[in-house]
Formats: sequence, structure tokens, C-alpha cells
Amino acid sequence: MKQLLITVLMIAAFSGFSQSKKYSFVFLNKKTDAEVISKEQSDKLMQGHMANITRLAKEGKLLAAGPFDGGGGIFILNTHSVDEAKQWLSTDPGVQANRWNVEILPYTSRVSAPCKAPEPYEMVSYSFIRFDAVISKFTAGNYPQIIEKHNAFLKKLVNTGNVVTEGIFGDHDGGILIMRGELQKEVIEADPGLQEGLLEVNYKKLWIAKGSFCEK
Repeated sequence: MKQLLITVLMIAAFSGFSQSKKYSFVFLNKKTDAEVISKEQSDKLMQGHMANITRLAKEGKLLAAGPFDGGGGIFILNTHSVDEAKQWLSTDPGVQANRWNVEILPYTSRVSAPCKAPEPYEMVSYSFIRFDAVISKFTAGNYPQIIEKHNAFLKKLVNTGNVVTEGIFGDHDGGILIMRGELQKEVIEADPGLQEGLLEVNYKKLWIAKGSFCEK
């Protein structure tokens, strides 16, 4: 039954979206219980972290990266293999030092795939919305219908011109939405997926190089 739901979800999820490029999406989640280290140690780790980002980007492995306000950040890696993504991340001094709770999720971009941002980099801030799926006995029966409504809602947002990029994780693990400007939470919370309890949402401010998703 669960596999059938996933299959139906995937059919519904891609309906009407023109892109379906596959990557790995990495969350470097702020670790509240991280070991306290000196400023010198922290600066050294950050220097190594940034150098590793530069190297991975030059090798074509890292397509986009940026920090969140308040700590943590994201990577988008040019592989759909979680195992390969883990290998690439293992070279990061910050990951080696266990400074973040790392999540690696198979990711399919449906609106505006990652691009190589032009240099010199201009850092801009966007509203970052993460959706997480909540599958329960209350949502399983009408799962496909809710997802269809959710996707219709997202398409309306895309048509406003304020969406920078959008995509989904794995088969049924939620997704992300990145938007221009200050976020009005009431707009997102009108999403039928949230209202009907199938999705949970988390909001952050993301800093990233302008053009990381081919946006002007």
C-alpha cells in the first residue's frame, strides 16, 4: 500500500512541472550541542570549509551553497547518489569536525535548476521554505489528492514571478521553495498540503550568490 502511494505521489508530483533534474540536497543543520571551541579553531575550520567549497565547485561537484541566518546552510551537489554525496562531503573540515547535523536528500529540481553563479559573486538573501511530509492514517487515504492540490498551489506561486527555485526530496519526503523578498507566512500557510496536515513547514533566510538558479 505504501509503495502504491509513493508511485501515485510521484506521478502527481511531476505533473505540470517542466524540469526534473536530479541532484543531492544537503542541509548543514546548526548543532545546538556542538563542542565549544576557540575562535582560532573556529576560524581555521571555516577557512578550510570555504576552501573545500571552492575546490568542489571547480570540480563541478558543488553547484550551489549558502548559509542561513542564525547558522547552518545548504549545498546542492551534482549527483543523485547519497553515497557519492557523502564521499564528497567527507573532505569538508567542518563535517569532519562534526560541527553540523548533516542531512543528505535525493533532490529533483522542478523549477530553475542550479546554475554557475557569475563572478564576482553578489550575495543576496531569499526566503527559504522547507516542506516535510507527514504520512499518517489521517492523510494516507487522500494523499494523492492533497499532493495534487499542493502542486497546484505551488504552480500559482511560480506564476507570480517571485519563485527563485522549487524542488522535491526523494519519493515523498517533502521539498523546498526559495522566494524573493520578505516572506508573508500567511501566503504559504494557505497551501492545502499544510492546511490538511500532510506537510509541515520551516522558514529560514538564505544567503546565496545571485544567479545560483539562473535568476536575474
